Amino acid sequence: MKIDVSSRIVCPKCGHAETETMPTDACQYFYDCKGCGAVLKPLSGDCCVFCSFGSTPCPPIQEARATGKDPACCAPR
Repeated sequence: MKIDVSSRIVCPKCGHAETETMPTDACQYFYDCKGCGAVLKPLSGDCCVFCSFGSTPCPPIQEARATGKDPACCAPR
């Protein structure tokens, strides 16, 4: 199983897009937009900013979807 660690995150406030490398061992809860400086936080029900605003969900979610197991660090709230 190949886990993609790259995601294009798009700011919902200004539309700025940036390709970022996601952490593989933790969820990233905050992200500072490089366009407008807004601090992004996950939407309700999402574990991290990549799951909310990225083109690719975070590695723990990718692995969980591929294996059918609960995500290691991103258990649903």
